[in-house]
Amino acid sequence: MPQRLVIVGGDAGGMTAATNARRARTAEELEIVAFERSEWPSFSACSEPYFVSGEIEEFDALLVRTPEEFARQGIEVRVQHEVTAIDTAARVVTVRDLPGAREFTVGYDFLVYATGAEARRVAIEGRDLQGVHEMHVLRDALAVRAILDASPAPRRGVVVGGGYVGLEMAEALHTRGLHTTIVSSGGGLLGGALDPEMSTHLADLVRALGIDVRVGQRVECIDGREGHVTSVGCGEHTIPADLVILATGTTPRVELARATGLRIGASGGVWVDDHLRTSVPGVYAAGDCAEVIDRITGAAANIHLATIATKQGRIAGINIGGGDEAFPGALGTAITKVHDLEISRTGVTEAAAIAAGIDVAVTTFDATTTAGNWPAATSMRVRALADRATRRMIGAQIIGGPTAGKRIDALAMAMWNEMTVDAMVNVDLSYAPPFSGTWDPVLVAARKLQAVLGGSG
Repeated sequence: MPQRLVIVGGDAGGMTAATNARRARTAEELEIVAFERSEWPSFSACSEPYFVSGEIEEFDALLVRTPEEFARQGIEVRVQHEVTAIDTAARVVTVRDLPGAREFTVGYDFLVYATGAEARRVAIEGRDLQGVHEMHVLRDALAVRAILDASPAPRRGVVVGGGYVGLEMAEALHTRGLHTTIVSSGGGLLGGALDPEMSTHLADLVRALGIDVRVGQRVECIDGREGHVTSVGCGEHTIPADLVILATGTTPRVELARATGLRIGASGGVWVDDHLRTSVPGVYAAGDCAEVIDRITGAAANIHLATIATKQGRIAGINIGGGDEAFPGALGTAITKVHDLEISRTGVTEAAAIAAGIDVAVTTFDATTTAGNWPAATSMRVRALADRATRRMIGAQIIGGPTAGKRIDALAMAMWNEMTVDAMVNVDLSYAPPFSGTWDPVLVAARKLQAVLGGSG
């Protein structure tokens, strides 16, 4: 009689756990069944803005793997099935078949809680008007793409929220020819991910691309006529809109976990140990719903990135399969773009470092993406942070033209391995004029931090 693994949530974290558990244990040893409440398991939410823009033409390109493909691996995936209750004492889940409107129970020996995150519901009057959409699941992308493909197409789009999804959706609407406005309640864009100086600089650069950016404005009302959106903001200060995207952030989906009795951590995500085990035996958690340890501060965090979800899922699956692997934490390394403008970050911001009690050194400088004499050279701004006590780099932010953003990976690698800025200065990086100057901005960041800390510079 095989044991059974139940996956609650069929996207990145859950299905990566299923795949890795299957690699370790055969179907004769371990039965695996995943329940996903949407129509699609294992989809690329990060690609949705590019489907809306038309850069990804076919909807099927958003689907990473189908239930049929998982079935060939011995993993049963039931879409449009929602787990509504988990009895951890009896090790049984209650499942609702959404199309069939029936409920049934399934026993488990192991369970992976991988419900992901959901759109943060900000109180905005008029958010239910036609033409107002969130951008979180595939159905959202389909709905917005259909509006843009229709005739007549909307002419004016407003994105509420200046985070990653807000930026990417603003790019998508602008690409489709809409007069596009981003409204952010913060003083700039990507607030929280960037320091204020960089956040403000980013807002200026996005404006230069032809996208209207309004910061320091909180949207409390959306107005409409005959049930359809006409503007964002009510009263005297309004922004005309035919299409509104609500991109006000995400929050971990933990209601079921809380009802089940799983411990919820200080970050708001499900508490897990370094093996991705929850507070209840036999139950693991992975992905946007779960906590991670910040490798810089050592504190618990809840970070919504597919890269982290898949790594957590891999380790949960390995351990369920009989392995012994620990998740080492995360830096929150992320990258996005608006047209040719690239934005990336890793580690902590200055505010986060100070809050964690770190005596932080900071440098900000301008550089070029290639050698300065190369015809395609574009500007980039780099902000880098180090711990004065250890002289280790602890954070970095980059905004610049093509090829600027991925330099964050070299900085993340140095931070992951706890390199000091003194060691980083002499790392042997490649050079040719089409790619960088003799001193790549990564090395310049180390040199400038070294000077701030006291050293050669």
